Amino acid sequence: MFKEVSPLVAETIQGHLASLSLSPDNLTRMWLHQANLNMNQLIARKVLGRDASVEEAPVILDEYANTSSAGSIIAFHKYKDDLKAGDLGVICSFGAGYSIGSVVVRHR
Repeated sequence: MFKEVSPLVAETIQGHLASLSLSPDNLTRMWLHQANLNMNQLIARKVLGRDASVEEAPVILDEYANTSSAGSIIAFHKYKDDLKAGDLGVICSFGAGYSIGSVVVRHR
């Protein structure tokens, strides 16, 4: 799943951003599905074109372990308070059944 789903997730996020006339450079944060640290790092790298900082792609795996699709929402809840007005982020969850969903959010 790792090698097949990770590129699809990155492409989905990039496509979603493009559909909104945004680029990965516009993102302040990505709250990703919290199943596997290596997957999150690979997805963030593919989306951004470089390694993401822990601020850009926070991880909750060390505290909560694999929370499945709920992990992106838990990460969002824990790591949103420092955003400034206008900051953009993407919340993305995915599954082994190749389901992928993302929401782009802007802080007010």
